[in-house]
Amino acid sequence: MLRLKISEIINLIHESKHFEAECIDFSFYIKVDEYVPFVGFAIHNGHNLRKELKSKCLLSDHERWYEEDPQTLNFISSLPIVMAANDSRYEYDLNRDEKTAIYNEAWGKKVWKSVLTNEEKEESLNKHRNFYKVVDALMLQLESKFKSSVVFDIHSYNYKRYDFEPTVFNLGTENVNYKQFAKFINYWLRELRKINLPGIETTVGENEIFKGNGFLLKHITNNFKNTLVFATEIKKVYCNEENGEIYPLVIDELTDQLKKAIINTAAYFAKNRTNLTVIKKNRMLSSELDKDLLKVDKQLFNIANDFEIISLINPINIDQARKMFFKSKYASNPEFVYNQLSINPFEFKRKLYDIPVEKISDISLRILYQDVIDSYSDKIDIIASIGTDKFLYNSLRYFGEPNKVDIKNAEYILHSSNSIDQEEVLNLSSTDVLHYFKDITNQYGFQCKVEISRKIISKVLNLNNKKTLYIRKDASFSEKSLHALAEHEIGVHMLTTINSRLQPLNIFRLGTPLNTHTQEGLAILSEYLSGNITINRLQILALRVLTIEKMLQGLDFKQTFSFLMDTKFLNETQAFFMTARIFRGGGFTKDHLYLKGFKDILKYYNDHNHILNLLIGKTSLKYKNVIEEMIERKIFLPPKFKTRSILNPVQPDPIIKYILDGLN
Repeated sequence: MLRLKISEIINLIHESKHFEAECIDFSFYIKVDEYVPFVGFAIHNGHNLRKELKSKCLLSDHERWYEEDPQTLNFISSLPIVMAANDSRYEYDLNRDEKTAIYNEAWGKKVWKSVLTNEEKEESLNKHRNFYKVVDALMLQLESKFKSSVVFDIHSYNYKRYDFEPTVFNLGTENVNYKQFAKFINYWLRELRKINLPGIETTVGENEIFKGNGFLLKHITNNFKNTLVFATEIKKVYCNEENGEIYPLVIDELTDQLKKAIINTAAYFAKNRTNLTVIKKNRMLSSELDKDLLKVDKQLFNIANDFEIISLINPINIDQARKMFFKSKYASNPEFVYNQLSINPFEFKRKLYDIPVEKISDISLRILYQDVIDSYSDKIDIIASIGTDKFLYNSLRYFGEPNKVDIKNAEYILHSSNSIDQEEVLNLSSTDVLHYFKDITNQYGFQCKVEISRKIISKVLNLNNKKTLYIRKDASFSEKSLHALAEHEIGVHMLTTINSRLQPLNIFRLGTPLNTHTQEGLAILSEYLSGNITINRLQILALRVLTIEKMLQGLDFKQTFSFLMDTKFLNETQAFFMTARIFRGGGFTKDHLYLKGFKDILKYYNDHNHILNLLIGKTSLKYKNVIEEMIERKIFLPPKFKTRSILNPVQPDPIIKYILDGLN
């Protein structure tokens, strides 16, 4: 980070330069990623006291912390323009004028062991003056550029000293031009009321405890008539004000939702009060990739790039195990063998949690990366327990299990399709599929490998990190299933693999948590929209759900295999491979997400929601809002390649549509 003189900071502002810096004496921090008509201030965030004053201070670190506003810089760190104090308000209070900025006594406690000298006071007051020189330069620039601007002046307050329950948010408005800005004040209050914190009832007050009498508000209001200041106090529900313990989950949630409230309000203000054309509100945020984000992204990718669950849990003796199982006439459970794990799970987790995610300034991206790291920590537990009793527990913890609705939907599909003629002629070989897949990838215009293999359970396997499609050598296909697989494996899975590699960040090459639900949902949706999904395919999806249910009920491999054979929907080989999919590793529950994902994505699509941005990489529907925000901000690129069946869907088969319309 830069260290700059006051004159240098002001010159950069005058020249409309983007920068991030600390004042040369470390008294405050400033970031300008984009020039926009709103700014965030955290003037009581600081805790520093210069050395000679600290030795004279009567108050402990915690006593000073108690009356400061910790975490308030964190709350506004996502904004393009931020100014925050590094120094404690006990050295000089930026929310007071020069005459009263230095305390002798505060909140009933004497501050100094001996009276400060004039020289000591002057050094502190000079910092105060310098801060406001920069404030003036910044606000002048914003009003000059945009005619009007809005300031989010964020504070926090202790509440246990009151004999009543004060509001979570308090807005002070006594010193703003209410006639001029009333509708924006009301808008901000409405946005604050929308904030929903875990275990905390959101209450919002206006002038209930704090009335907006701070110097920052008065100074800006008096000197910049077209700027509105929201002096906003947040109750310290995000920490224990008595002992200093912080609550990270509340802080993250508050920061994330406060960001949304600020952006919504700033966009509303900009549309009505400034000359800025607001096409999409997220474009008011920074479009720059900050250095800390790039470092975190690279570090995470280097650690997790070669990690792929599917390749690690595939039995290496699948053909031999099948032969032995059939030879025993289904009497002996197969014994699967797996490749040895070359990753040290403890070291892998330690490296993951050493990544300094907290340095990512944008809260939405910070949460995304935190979630991805947590998901890889869970996935290494799955891999480390292959072949043990712990594997099923770890799979359930990450992928979950079919719920009652999933099971009812699976039973409904089998029941409703039982009497429908579904004969498919399996007259195509793995070689036919290989040539067809290569032709389709050429039509899309991207490059990937397509290979035939004896070592996979499924008919086709897509390995993201190797950018390779594998086709099981002994598998046979109908023409319609071939077209469906091309839509599924190339039109979605390989397409999202390629799109992810075109991004400036690697996060979508690794994948967001539990992206199976969304990715498989999109892939099966593409089969449906292309007109190539079959009754048999729906039955396969349903049987996977019921196979997992049987395993969780305690049936072993041979009993589950017998259940599948009894349904009459599968032949011997199909029943073996489906059972193996579910029992591999020790009990792999991932496959119930295919039907659930398809059902959810189909509903989302039928509700006329835009889904193309989900093709950016290995994404989850949960993160769609973050993805779209970052595309609008040009942090992420829109997907270059798009699934053909989603762009140009055909009329669905009326029988299949009828069945799907009956899903819960």
